[in-house]
Amino acid sequence: MPHTIRSADHDDFTVLADFNIRMALETENHQLAREVVEPGVKAVLEDDRHGRYFVAERDGAVVGCLLITYEWSDWRNGNIWWVQSVYVAPEHRRQGVFRALCEYAESQAKADPQAVGLRLYVEQNNQTAQAVYEKLGWVRPGYLVLQRMFE
Repeated sequence: MPHTIRSADHDDFTVLADFNIRMALETENHQLAREVVEPGVKAVLEDDRHGRYFVAERDGAVVGCLLITYEWSDWRNGNIWWVQSVYVAPEHRRQGVFRALCEYAESQAKADPQAVGLRLYVEQNNQTAQAVYEKLGWVRPGYLVLQRMFE
């Protein structure tokens, strides 16, 4: 059965929060606090200035998701769409779900006159994800991400 891709809505809230928690545990062995994740997901669903979730559905169930957030680029006079919070349920992996989500996000970005490109970051040790992204045509731009997070 093929999957369909669509923008997420409020009915997807629980599965999006669950997928975020699973993704962090799988990829970074990091246990996210549900009481922090849930309001974060709700914020996106309630105000698209924070970003947009896209979901993949199969047989009426959400089987994958990704989040787009925006970074203004003064160099390009437009928004770079950041792909984040990517998750595909284990039983649906290697079936083209991520590819379909990514292609949908790209088509949405290309239709937006303010969008100038797509970016994502990936855990350094996540070789599997890196191979998938590169197979889909993503390239390493030569930047190193540094951060300073506040508790």
